[in-house]
Amino acid sequence: MAKKKSGGFAQLIGKRIYVGEYFDYPLLFVTLFLVIFGLVMVYSTSSYTAELKTDNAAYYLMRQGAFAVVGIIAMLGVSFYDYRRWKNWSLIMMILVIVLLFLVMLLGTTSHGAVRWLQIGPFQFQPSELAKLVIAVYTAHMSTIKVRQIDDWVELGKIVACPIVASILILDENLSTGLICVAIMAIVVFITSPKIKRFFLIGFGGIAVIAVGFLLGTSYRMERINIWLNPEKYDKGYQTLQSLYAIGSGGVFGKGLGQSIQKLGFIPESHNDYIFAVICEELGLFGAICVIGMFMFLIWRCIVIAYNTRDLFGALVVVGITTHIAAQVLINIAVVTNTIPPTGVPLPFISYGGTALCCLLIEIGIVLAVSRHLHVAKQY
Repeated sequence: MAKKKSGGFAQLIGKRIYVGEYFDYPLLFVTLFLVIFGLVMVYSTSSYTAELKTDNAAYYLMRQGAFAVVGIIAMLGVSFYDYRRWKNWSLIMMILVIVLLFLVMLLGTTSHGAVRWLQIGPFQFQPSELAKLVIAVYTAHMSTIKVRQIDDWVELGKIVACPIVASILILDENLSTGLICVAIMAIVVFITSPKIKRFFLIGFGGIAVIAVGFLLGTSYRMERINIWLNPEKYDKGYQTLQSLYAIGSGGVFGKGLGQSIQKLGFIPESHNDYIFAVICEELGLFGAICVIGMFMFLIWRCIVIAYNTRDLFGALVVVGITTHIAAQVLINIAVVTNTIPPTGVPLPFISYGGTALCCLLIEIGIVLAVSRHLHVAKQY
């Protein structure tokens, strides 16, 4: 006979429950919804540009759709794989990512003024997207191994050494992605460590380093701050202004799906980082709130899974993945609304980009795999 279990979901449900195997279908469904919605918006935002460049209005949709199919298959496959086995591959994956990031510096392909891609046949691959997944798994594994020694500075250094190297390699060409990688590492270690004051000191030190990096770093970063403060005074502030025009013209309920004006060449690459602006224009404030609500629901489901996971590694992996998704959503929307300086971060599951979509779906597959090992409520 199944045994009773207290705490966790029992506290959330507030009723008498019994042990049973669990799979988080709400997380699966909201992920699939975001992917399908993303495909719709990619077509809506890219059809005009695709028609001009390739004579095929569905060009970007077909490419993104192919990656979505591959990503969903990978997600489902990973969800049936014992997530604890990822520990056996974490160090190898970390070394591989660092090597790939070095190759980007040496042999990388330039696109949109940045060197972030490796060319593999007809496809471009972005190792920094894979780095987010690997840092979450690696840091969770190392923190689990050294959980009793993590309050020691030397042991802490061993945990964060490789993720910091990877983040530094990313920071040079992609500040925002590098910061997301640092955030994933920091949050996982922060949750594991019993000494909170130390991490406040590290956090203030990190902010100071970032500030100095802006002041002493490349000129384009200071230029971006100036564009953020006064976009109307700079030619490169054009995209920011057009994004704000799109958001403002959408009103409460929007102009209607496919009826955006700003996507007709006014917002460059509107199917990428600035796709949220077109969502606001076509679907209005109501649509934007619904999209944000879907992301909040997805993040909440991940938190519930992490809270109820029985082993530390599973909980920390889910925390790292949740940090990645939450930080990326926050940064993307903040950039599009000109709340922070412009930077290139796609909107998870929705923006065009095959590498990002596949890596995100694999991450969700890991979270689903963790949920499969939960033993939670079965009501009678």
